[in-house]
Amino acid sequence: MPVDPPRDDERNRFTGRMTRYARVGAGMGGIAARMVGSRALGREIDPSRNAQELAQALGGLKGPIMKVAQLMATIPDVLPPEYAAELTQLQSDAPPMGWAFVKRRMTAELGAGWQSRFKEFEHQPAAAASLGQVHRAIDHDGTELACKLQYPEMASAVEADLGQLSVLFSLHRRMDTAIDTREMAEEIAARVREELDYEREAKHMALYDAVLADEPRVRVPKLRPELSTRRLLTMTWLDGKKLLDYRDHSLEERNHLAASMFKAWWQPFSHQAIIHGDPHLGNYTVFEEEGRPAGINLLDYGCVRIFPPRFVEGVIELYRGLQTDDRERIVSAYETWGFRGLSNELIDILNIWARFIYGPLLDDRTRAIADGISPAQYGRGEAYRVHMALKEKGPVTVPREFVFMDRAAIGLGGVFLHLRAEMNFHRLFNEEIDGFSVDTVTRNQAAALRAANLVVESAGSNSRQGH
Repeated sequence: MPVDPPRDDERNRFTGRMTRYARVGAGMGGIAARMVGSRALGREIDPSRNAQELAQALGGLKGPIMKVAQLMATIPDVLPPEYAAELTQLQSDAPPMGWAFVKRRMTAELGAGWQSRFKEFEHQPAAAASLGQVHRAIDHDGTELACKLQYPEMASAVEADLGQLSVLFSLHRRMDTAIDTREMAEEIAARVREELDYEREAKHMALYDAVLADEPRVRVPKLRPELSTRRLLTMTWLDGKKLLDYRDHSLEERNHLAASMFKAWWQPFSHQAIIHGDPHLGNYTVFEEEGRPAGINLLDYGCVRIFPPRFVEGVIELYRGLQTDDRERIVSAYETWGFRGLSNELIDILNIWARFIYGPLLDDRTRAIADGISPAQYGRGEAYRVHMALKEKGPVTVPREFVFMDRAAIGLGGVFLHLRAEMNFHRLFNEEIDGFSVDTVTRNQAAALRAANLVVESAGSNSRQGH
């Protein structure tokens, strides 16, 4: 009696992915054709219907394109509101690899005797996401470890996904001329490709470990380099609970966690010109001391953005300009960021968004980030006003360096909304920028990059620049 050949999960996964790409490509192509046809015939386009169909097409992929789609949805005005609302509903969790599959992947990374290098290695993943999954393990010295193992074929999968991203952006440019998205597309593609390189992520982790070494409210995992490769990242396990588990705790405890988040984000930016560009709730957990929340564990370093120090100066100059209504200073700040050819009308439109982002920092009082606004709607109203104004007075080209700064600021604000924090954000911000100078940040950044053995591509675009 013939015996069925063993099931090849790896090949089945690859074949299934290619099938899904074909389906998504066809779905997006159909949406694009209908939108272009409707425009040519002078018919009204139903954005809600198109948005739903786009979300359904993308929903078939539990991989990197989901990460890209959700990223786009969190950056206000990259997509029309109907599209953003649909894409934020998508889930990015990928189905985990089975144990046989994990063993093959671990052998590929650490060699045939890899299991002997651990005292224990849990078969079931502790977490699964779009690019890989995390397994809990124990070292021979008893240290608990987190082993982040990348799914196979991810490089080719990401490139295929970025091709779909290109379709999304070109469709956006054809149907809506308010914003030129070319530089934004380049920035997103560069950061997603970086997330595949776990050796670089290990250096990002070392960078944050050094920068936040004296901050007790923020914990960073320690790398285990002898158990890490380009596609396997092994680090110490940080015990913690979900941030949202503390939504109903006392205001004092919620504010403590919000202040810890503020420190984790603003201190590296204002002193070393780096940001954690993925302020997703799943990238933080809360550690406790004596039964009370004491701070946050910062868990993921795949999306770290390193800026030229002058970019930080632009952030502070815009803040000062808005404080004093100094238009010349405001325009200079936009130009420092890379905005070009700004008319008075475009400056007024950009100021709508700037006053929204900076609002809590300008207001010297204890307050919530935004009273009466849900985290899902945070910034949507202002983004819509900006979008409609740009349709009339634009277009404007958004500099690539602005993309993750804007996204991270919105994400951080969303965390504060979830925690229902009430603090004096003005004072927290001014403590971080006190004594700022470009020269000091330049020295701080160079020293931090040298310590982490991190090479950045060029000033402004993570390009190659020796440190």
